[in-house]
Amino acid sequence: MHVADYVWYITVGVLLALLAFDVFIIGRRPHEPTTRESAIAIAFYVGLAVLFGLGVWAFSGGNYAGEFFAGWLTEYSLSVDNLFIFLIIMSRFGVPRKYQQTALLVGIILALVFRGIFIAVGAAAINQFSWIFYLFGAFLLYTAVHLARQGENDDEDFKENAVIRFAKKRLNATDEYNGVKLTVIKNGKRLVTPMAIVIVALGTTDLLFALDSIPAIYGLTQEPFLVFTANVFALMGLRQLYFLLGDLLKRLVYLSLGLSVVLAFIGVKLVLHAMHENELPFINGGHHIEWAPEIPIWFSLGFIIITLGITTVASLRKSRALPADPAADTDDPPAASNGTPAASNGTTEPELDPKTKAELDALREPEPHESDSKKP
Repeated sequence: MHVADYVWYITVGVLLALLAFDVFIIGRRPHEPTTRESAIAIAFYVGLAVLFGLGVWAFSGGNYAGEFFAGWLTEYSLSVDNLFIFLIIMSRFGVPRKYQQTALLVGIILALVFRGIFIAVGAAAINQFSWIFYLFGAFLLYTAVHLARQGENDDEDFKENAVIRFAKKRLNATDEYNGVKLTVIKNGKRLVTPMAIVIVALGTTDLLFALDSIPAIYGLTQEPFLVFTANVFALMGLRQLYFLLGDLLKRLVYLSLGLSVVLAFIGVKLVLHAMHENELPFINGGHHIEWAPEIPIWFSLGFIIITLGITTVASLRKSRALPADPAADTDDPPAASNGTPAASNGTTEPELDPKTKAELDALREPEPHESDSKKP
């Protein structure tokens, strides 16, 4: 795919302008976006990505358009999983709702910077070493196994990395937020606010996620232009998506499992591609392995769409189903093991013979004069 320099300049300029508008116009006032505001922004960014893909189809053909859409969907799904970690971080540090928008915006910008660096490094490595696909494939397979073992998304799965622990222990920090500022002066001493720790947490999380996303996108396309644009479009609108989905993020319980299947598929695709282009002397004598198949992009795109669709439907079905509680469906006291109703204090009343039971019932009935005295 040949991309002229002016196309690069125009694309990067437009995307940076959109990002600057989001940062300096929309995000300058800390607030919680409304549902309407979030929905409009997401529809705009998703529509822009679809139009871009159609433009790639018109100017470069359906194969490159398929590579863009496959890469964009994969990166978007990884970014949504990233949002779940952001949700946990916000909860752990108790970030006020009106300040979460600014924290998310900084986190997304850091993610864009880190991914840009990894894209450039990955492109240079691919141009120099064809065997790098073996490493990318192995890393994705390892990541897929890790996600599969993690199972359902859970707050307990999140563990603070070494950078976060160091920042919390070594930095002079206060427990009080000072708006969205990173520092505050108290008693003549400058202290770090919790917002600074949150930014560190988001940044290091973005760095770890970039390690997964870049090999994944290079498994679907080796065109740096498509890799860059797919990542940028996948990050656009995530801030609004965070507020629009809300608790729905927690309901995507099978997202990690679905992503593990997608990453494993891409990992196998990368290994097969590396075998097809093999130049390592200790594998097949340094010759290409001709029997290794090349998985077409239309198959990859279909596999990703079907897998993510099944993941979403299964997650929503499970989160909607409530566990049945037989005891809650009836007002009768729970029966004991012998079928006798249990007493309210947890003990079981002994069985009585009919005569004794009739005498007890007679004692429990109110006397006629007692009932009459209560009448008005």
